[in-house]
Amino acid sequence: MSSLLVLVALVLLALPVAIVVALVMVAGLRRRVADLERDVQALRVRRADAPASAPRAGAAAQEGPAQAAFVESAPPPAAAVPPPAAPAPRPATVPLPPSPPRGPGTVERGVAAIRGWFTEGNVPVKIGVLVLLAGVAALLKYASDQGLLRVPVELRLAGIAAAATATLVFAWRQRLRRRAFALSLQGGAVGVLLLTVFGAFRLYGLLPPGMAFALSVVLVAGACVLAVLQDALALAVFGILAGFLAPLWLSTGGGSHVALFSYYALLNAGVFAIAWWRAWRLLNLLGFVFTFGIGTAWGVLAYTPTDFASTEPFLLLFFAFYLAIPVLYARRRAGGRDLVDGSLVFGTPLVAFALQAALLDGARMPLALCALGLAALYAALAWTLRGRERRALLAQSHALLAVGFATLAIPLALSAQATASAFALEGAALVWLGLRQARLLPQVSGTALQALAACAFALGVLFSGPEHTPLVNPTCTSGLLVALAGFASAWSYAAAARPRAALAWYVWGLAWWAGIALNEIADFVAPHLQPAAAFVFAVASGWLAAEVARRRPAVALAWTTAAGLAAGVAFALVQAWRVDQPFALPAGWAWLAFAAFGARSLVALRGPASRAVVAAHAAWLWTWPLATSLGLHGLLAGPDVGTGWRHVAVLLPWWIAALLAAARPAWLAVPLAAGFGAWRRALLASYMAVLVAGWLPALFAAGAPAPLPWLPLLNPLDLMQAAILALAVHLAATTPRLGRWRVPVLAFGAFALANASLLRSLHHWAGVIWSTSMFSTSLVQTALTLLWSVLGVAGWIVGSRRGLRTVWLAGALLMGVVLLKLVLVDRQHLGNLLGIVSFIGFGVLCTAVGFFAPAPPRAAAADAGAAGAAQ
Repeated sequence: MSSLLVLVALVLLALPVAIVVALVMVAGLRRRVADLERDVQALRVRRADAPASAPRAGAAAQEGPAQAAFVESAPPPAAAVPPPAAPAPRPATVPLPPSPPRGPGTVERGVAAIRGWFTEGNVPVKIGVLVLLAGVAALLKYASDQGLLRVPVELRLAGIAAAATATLVFAWRQRLRRRAFALSLQGGAVGVLLLTVFGAFRLYGLLPPGMAFALSVVLVAGACVLAVLQDALALAVFGILAGFLAPLWLSTGGGSHVALFSYYALLNAGVFAIAWWRAWRLLNLLGFVFTFGIGTAWGVLAYTPTDFASTEPFLLLFFAFYLAIPVLYARRRAGGRDLVDGSLVFGTPLVAFALQAALLDGARMPLALCALGLAALYAALAWTLRGRERRALLAQSHALLAVGFATLAIPLALSAQATASAFALEGAALVWLGLRQARLLPQVSGTALQALAACAFALGVLFSGPEHTPLVNPTCTSGLLVALAGFASAWSYAAAARPRAALAWYVWGLAWWAGIALNEIADFVAPHLQPAAAFVFAVASGWLAAEVARRRPAVALAWTTAAGLAAGVAFALVQAWRVDQPFALPAGWAWLAFAAFGARSLVALRGPASRAVVAAHAAWLWTWPLATSLGLHGLLAGPDVGTGWRHVAVLLPWWIAALLAAARPAWLAVPLAAGFGAWRRALLASYMAVLVAGWLPALFAAGAPAPLPWLPLLNPLDLMQAAILALAVHLAATTPRLGRWRVPVLAFGAFALANASLLRSLHHWAGVIWSTSMFSTSLVQTALTLLWSVLGVAGWIVGSRRGLRTVWLAGALLMGVVLLKLVLVDRQHLGNLLGIVSFIGFGVLCTAVGFFAPAPPRAAAADAGAAGAAQ
């Protein structure tokens, strides 16, 4: 069993020593390669500068002869020949340094370092020391087993210790003349002394645990002092390894963790002291790995909650050591951060916080306070180091850790909704910081945080109960903060001249803004008032966007205002469908908000016209006619009011709007009169389209004028349709591109209106049923025949008298249609008086035409008449 312990001790000592030596050799090779690269770069720069100075030397050499020629007498002007222009010297080109070849991997470098350790430097001494250590251990074991030495064990161990001490003194004196030999011999002597202490304690029981531990500490401290004095990293690493392994090979299994961590605290104080004088990265990393590695192993195997009070101080102390060591390294050595420094800077807080979480058994609020404390600590360090150029990267790393732990504290301390709020605000701040510093990483981090905020909000809503307080509840406040964070990010990108990103963030924020508002309306507003509440919210949001656009113009803001004003159209239609009256109270009070917010929004949008501004103004000018027409229709929907009034109620507001757009456009242009003229015709065309869409179906309506009596052409519906027709003819006459449509529009409209008025008169006066069956009655057919005949004869007479050939032909065509109607339709009514009247009436009218206009006018007369009519 004792031989096995010796073998284990040798392995534990030899393997770390070999690994450390290999790592040191690798570090030395890296330094040598860096020196060689700097030398090669300097040579390339000098070679590049040499050709550039050559043309200047040549020019100086040619300057002397040129001046001598200038002093001599000048030749005759006739013989003077201008010298050819000397070609400009080609600029010296600086060859680009070739890209360095890809270095070997980590395994290859490690193998090469081990091979170099056995093949470079003072190889005999290195091998001899290792063999000597093994031989001494074997000798001690052999002497113990065979009893060859009758000298007491105490004296034998003392002799070995004395020999090792003498070797150490001899190696110290050789440090200046034979540095490599002396360092290897010192390491071997310290190793023999440590083995002697181990043998005296473990194998022979000659030393109590406390004294053996104290002697080991003294030897380790001596080795570290020798390393610092001689600037020997390998010796320091050997001493630190021995120091960390000493509690393991000297352990009896019944020690206290307080004693163990106290010893490690003392050992880390030594590492800290060495870091104060030497920038030895490998030593710092070994101390970190052994301290937290062995501490973690003890925690996994033996920690209980009752050990918290005696364990927490050591965790804080170790964290403080390895928080300060990277700062000391940055102070001792100028240059950029390498991988080891990054491991300590980022590894220390992450490992320490993970161990802290294990000690606290996952308690959220204490962990949140710990994370917040770490954030404050790292923020203070970053603030302290911010103005020092050589430590700028270390300051940025601390700032990043501060942000990270502050972010981590939020979900630990707060609910999901509050976490969403904090993440969103922090993400907006990071986006702003990234744009301010022109760095991509904070922008990406800010975007990711806001996405996490959305996820946290969704989880909070999914697992939370119903809210009981409107607006002032976690769901609403957190959602609004997410929306505001999106708006802030949009503002930051807009200020950085990144319009696409700004638009994306603005849409993101607007979606959250609208979604939260609609959710609150659905939860806390009565169902019959929800459309009005959503309408007011949309208009108010558009007004806010317009106010922001007034100070900082943006197309997206103007479109938001346009959408808010267009909500009036949707609200009018929804209310008309739900309650048949857009202005029905109490929801009708929303129109007051629309009037106030809408008017102010248009005033705020004053400025250069754009499509968004035009859309907002058009939505405003469309909403009021629509709401008024639907409101009048609902108002006149009672049983005592005839259907003709309803058609008038629908068409009259649009007719007034079209009349104002045509005759008084300035009244509609307020308050955006600057660009109104450019799109006035489009607005007027949209109004006329609505009027035509309502005028055509009204032809098939009975148009009851109750409570008024029926009067042909003087009833409300006929007057309304006549007014629309007159406006259409007027617009066709005053619009150059529509002038040729004036007569056809008038003819078709008048003919259709006359027929509709005739049928309505028959319905109201003669009691004919208003349906398609009315066309099978003799009265209707006779009335239509006489009306068409009168209109056709009027066309013949007017066309003949005024020389309008087109009108005469139209009348002839209509009379032909009447004749065809008599043959095909009215002949079946010849058996009654009305059918006979049809035929007689047509004959009389045709006879009258033969007397007043027997033949069509000549083409010349027609042309003259057309010209006169045009004038």
